[in-house]
Amino acid sequence: MTALSAREIDSFLAKPDSARPIVLVYGPDQGLVRERADALIKASVDDVNDPFALVRMEGDELAAEPSRLVEEAMTIPLFGGRRAIRVKAGGRNFASGVETLVNDPPPDCRVVIEAGELRRDAPLRALCEKAKTAVAIACYPDGVRELTKLIDDECRAANLRISADAKSTLLSFLGGDRQASRNEVAKLMLYARGEDEVTLDDVQAIITDASALAIDPIIDGAFAGKPADVEAAFSKALAADTGTGTIMFAAQRQAAMLHKARLAIDDGQPPEAACDRFLRPHFSRRDAMLAALRNLSAERLQQFMLQLGDAVFEMRQRPALSDTIAQRALMLVAANARRR
Repeated sequence: MTALSAREIDSFLAKPDSARPIVLVYGPDQGLVRERADALIKASVDDVNDPFALVRMEGDELAAEPSRLVEEAMTIPLFGGRRAIRVKAGGRNFASGVETLVNDPPPDCRVVIEAGELRRDAPLRALCEKAKTAVAIACYPDGVRELTKLIDDECRAANLRISADAKSTLLSFLGGDRQASRNEVAKLMLYARGEDEVTLDDVQAIITDASALAIDPIIDGAFAGKPADVEAAFSKALAADTGTGTIMFAAQRQAAMLHKARLAIDDGQPPEAACDRFLRPHFSRRDAMLAALRNLSAERLQQFMLQLGDAVFEMRQRPALSDTIAQRALMLVAANARRR
């Protein structure tokens, strides 16, 4: 078996084994697939912008003529130097061309194949896992350890520290796609540039500012018990490329703040004062928040917090269904909040 373990992947990416020139990079985390494929190509050619050194091919086109892959891999470069072929797999099978290369590997050419999630018995995966001249690298959604390393690496590159509560909050909405997670962390580093430390306020500001106009109607509709409003606003947010991780973070934060305000009300504080103290709403949202505080008990808000947390965990486990999971969770909150 030449499927690399997690601890072997980084060392292979830094210095690919010349005895195994065929590399399949696959999995549900397409951001991580691209990132690892980029690293392999960078380590395999002298200039990624040289069309003679790097050839790009589509798997669906190769399926009609798999011998093209073999011919390209065996081509001797006119001016010498290292070569690589980058293949983007589609829905059609071109494993026969890869099998030829596996049995007779090219001497000076690396073949990197990018693919989505593959079953264990998929021809391409089975071939690359069994062959001694090939490697299969699986790319699954990052866990807490990988995301923590990502945050620490970006902070180190930006010469910034990050507080414990800021890191914990940031972790709560990362995951599912490595590239998207890296972009969010890089955006946060840029926002905090010039400071010594990234704080919780920085994290909350960058998340809230990212798409507040799209997210606010979803959150207000959910806790006001308006499923139809949630459904309509959620669809608009997705159309505007608002990340479901950002939406769920806003929902969790709102549930926590409503819970604190509701406890204060139970202790005798007027609803208006508790709302202004804990939620600090914009005037356009104040009525919706007051209605939620009057309608929802502390126990029900605590239940919502648990439901949203479970949904976020499920989104990390099943990133391909994250939009559906998030919408279902918010619609459930709205349906339960509607009950008096």
